[in-house]
Amino acid sequence: MNLMQLAGSCELGLIYALVAIGVYLSFRVIDFPDLTVDGTFPLGAAVAAILILNGCNPLLASGLAVLAGALAGLVTGFLNVRWQILGLLAGILTLTALYSINLRVMGNRPNLAIMDEITVFHFGPVLVLLLTAVVLVVLALHFFFASHFGLALRAGAINPKAGAAYGINVNVVKLTVLAISNSLVALAGALFAQSQGFADISMGTGTIIVGLASVIMGEAFFHPRSVTLALLACVVGSVVYRFVISLALNSGEIGLKATDLNLITAVIVAGTMVLTKMRRGVRNDRT
Repeated sequence: MNLMQLAGSCELGLIYALVAIGVYLSFRVIDFPDLTVDGTFPLGAAVAAILILNGCNPLLASGLAVLAGALAGLVTGFLNVRWQILGLLAGILTLTALYSINLRVMGNRPNLAIMDEITVFHFGPVLVLLLTAVVLVVLALHFFFASHFGLALRAGAINPKAGAAYGINVNVVKLTVLAISNSLVALAGALFAQSQGFADISMGTGTIIVGLASVIMGEAFFHPRSVTLALLACVVGSVVYRFVISLALNSGEIGLKATDLNLITAVIVAGTMVLTKMRRGVRNDRT
C-alpha cells in the first residue's frame, strides 16, 4: 500500500468515523437498531451536492445536510414513539422513503458530479479539515453528555423505567439521540460527496454495516468505560477498519477484488465479535 492509498484510507476512516459515532449513539446509548442511516448518508450527500451545484456556500450546504439528517432521524423516532412501530421496521420504512426523497433532491438523477465546484476542502488540506471536524464533533458530544440534559438523557436510555420515575421523558431521549445520530451520518455523507466529487443514490448501501464494524473494532481495542472513550474508540475503529480493508484489497497474494468488499466487511465484523467473546470466556474461566 503506497502513501496515496494510505492517505485515502485515513480520509475515508475519518469521514466514516462520524458514521460510527452516529451508529454508536443509536445502538449503544438507546439500544435502537436504526437502519435509517443507510438512507441518511446519501441524503446528506444529495442535499450538499445539489446546493453546491446551485451556488450555495459549501459550509451552509453541509449545515443544511445535517438538518436534513436530523429530520430523517426524527421521522424514524416519531414512528416508533408515537405509533409504537417496531424500531427496526420504523428505520426500514424511513430508509425506503428516503430512496425516493433522495432522487427528488437530486433532480431525479441517480448521481451528481461536483468535481469542478467549490467545496469545503478548498479551504485547506483534506486530512486537516476532516480531523478538525471529527475532533469538534467528539468535543461537542463530550460536553453535551456531561451537561445536565446529557446526563438525564443517558440515565433515561440506560434504564427507561427508572428514568421515567425520576421525571425523565424517555420519548424525548429517543428522539434526541436519533436526531443527533442521523445528523452526524448526513454530515459524513455531505463530506464524502465533497471529498470524492460526486453524490450517488446508492452510496449509502451497507453504511450501517461499516458503522457497526468500526464500533465493534474500536470497542475491541479500547474496552471503553465512558462515553468520551467510546467516541474516541469509534474514531480509531473506523480508521483501523479502513486500513484493514485497504490492506486486504491491495494484497495480491490473497486474490481479493473490490467486489469482495462486503465479504471482507462481514468477515472482519464476525471475526472481531468472535475474538471478543473468546477473550471474555477466557477471563471468566480465570475468575
